[in-house]
Amino acid sequence: MTAVEASADPRTSVLLRAAAAREALGTLYPFAPHAQPLDGAHAHLAQHFVDEGDPSKPPCLLLHGNPTWSFAWRRLIPFLSGEHRVVALDHVGMGLSDKPADYPYTLAQHVANVERIVLALDLKDITLIVHDWGGAIGMGFARRHPERIARLVFMNTAAFPSRDIPRRIAMCRWPGVGPFVVKQLNGFARAATVMASTRPLPPGVRAGYLWPHRDAADRTAILRFVQDIPMSPRHPSWAELEAIDAALPGFRDRPACLIWGERDWCFTPAFRRGFEERLPNAESHPLDDAGHYVFEDQPRAVEARLATFLAAHPVG
Repeated sequence: MTAVEASADPRTSVLLRAAAAREALGTLYPFAPHAQPLDGAHAHLAQHFVDEGDPSKPPCLLLHGNPTWSFAWRRLIPFLSGEHRVVALDHVGMGLSDKPADYPYTLAQHVANVERIVLALDLKDITLIVHDWGGAIGMGFARRHPERIARLVFMNTAAFPSRDIPRRIAMCRWPGVGPFVVKQLNGFARAATVMASTRPLPPGVRAGYLWPHRDAADRTAILRFVQDIPMSPRHPSWAELEAIDAALPGFRDRPACLIWGERDWCFTPAFRRGFEERLPNAESHPLDDAGHYVFEDQPRAVEARLATFLAAHPVG
């Protein structure tokens, strides 16, 4: 590729950013980068994803929430890649993906971005593994393409409306205060590295979560994710989330697993019970000594329960 071709390739900035991340994070994040161009007015930009394992094996699709990125799956990616193809996305504006200031950071748009990559890779018989707002995004994709979904794994997430929002998150939605705290102070992402787990994160891991959002300009999506939480029917994303909720009972025939940090103050056990009501056949695994970052607090327990679930419900 010539310098001119590289400058015109929408994937270039993502791949350069990924190279810098691998140098900075070393063995904590050793994965080869991939990038998928966006479309429309943003076709000059791209979305980053990890694609590990044998492409001929059943795929696992891992979707993070806010304010994390595919770094959150750094243990599960190699754990799963022996028996699966593992694809882990960074939502646009997050992680190593491009971070445009002027972009429709809505639930429906995030769903469309997942759809673009999955269809480009032609993933089928997908095991969908989701956390935080990855749940709504992932089930938004599943609603559009139920024939591609084989198994479901939910970790401290939601895919249905709720009018409950923790005050510390609601404050980040206040005009003036929210943009200053989230973008200028990086308060939302920094607080998550302390408040989202029951055990202190090692310094290197904490730095890894924060690495892609070191500058205020890189935090737009973190703020927009918070602002996009639909708390009433007047919110632009409420209808999309209601449609996702309405589609959930259609997945009662799919093997489903709930792995839940019970000490999560955001996606509390009430959200786990919400999934249990909608998917009554789902396996439920509450972990009493884990918080929102359940995969940080109890990584071995998460892996053990996930392995047992996948073995009990083989694909193909």
